[in-house]
Amino acid sequence: MAAKYRTHSLWVPYVFLAPFLLVFSTFVIYPLLQSVVLATQQTFGPGFSEFVFLDNFKNLLGDPIFWIATRNTFVYAAASVVLLLPLSLSLAMMLNRPSMKGRGFFRLIFFSPALVGAVFVGVIFGVIFQKRTGLLNNILYRLIGFDLDFPWIQDPRFVMPALIIASLWMWVGFNMIYFLAALQNVDKQLEEAATIDGANSWQKFIHVTVPAIRPIASFVVLLSIIGAFQLFELPWMLLNQGPGPERSGLTIVMNLYQTGFQTGDLGYASAIGWVLALILVFLALFQRRMSRSEET
Repeated sequence: MAAKYRTHSLWVPYVFLAPFLLVFSTFVIYPLLQSVVLATQQTFGPGFSEFVFLDNFKNLLGDPIFWIATRNTFVYAAASVVLLLPLSLSLAMMLNRPSMKGRGFFRLIFFSPALVGAVFVGVIFGVIFQKRTGLLNNILYRLIGFDLDFPWIQDPRFVMPALIIASLWMWVGFNMIYFLAALQNVDKQLEEAATIDGANSWQKFIHVTVPAIRPIASFVVLLSIIGAFQLFELPWMLLNQGPGPERSGLTIVMNLYQTGFQTGDLGYASAIGWVLALILVFLALFQRRMSRSEET
């Protein structure tokens, strides 16, 4: 009887795990394996495909459209780190001051753009960046006599700045919440000790605040990079469901979408997706190593 009870008890965990394993295998493992198979094929619509082995990946290396998308994505990712994070940290430090009135209200105001979604932000900023009738050009015209016909999203030179501005409006407040939580956990005794030792505000920030918030900052950097390389909805809606003039707003995910669902070559699109996954893995490992070297 005891042996029979032990045999049944061994199967109990697997019975409880079975629903999760079934769903995970169906919606994660199988699609991943299928995408590997697709990456070795050239497809011509539903039911028509030809095995090409690694030709899809070879063709990517000589595809100028893919390199345009990659360059645009890297530029946007760099701007996300260089501009987004300092602005988010500055807002968090401002709203972390106990003397500031209405902190809860301003936290809600700055965070609320992240709640509306990238599609809505793309539509709204598509209207804001219009020539002559756009809100931004009209405000700048009244303040400094700015050109009403300035082509924010009609000129390829200004599409990426316009996209970055829209992204900042959406994500600065979101990242601010992470930094705000980190700042509230900074050891007050260390700040008081630094003050007693004669440290000024900048010295306390560099030697006390920055080391304390470094783990959260590393997490936010990684989150921002991953989000930047998954960019699709915002430029798609901002640029009227397209890559913009001279493909100046084309991203890797947009290139994947157009290749797979507009051109119909799901095999080539799968190859783009796996290259994107490898780029993200490399960047994540690089960021992790940099974080460890800073800690040591």
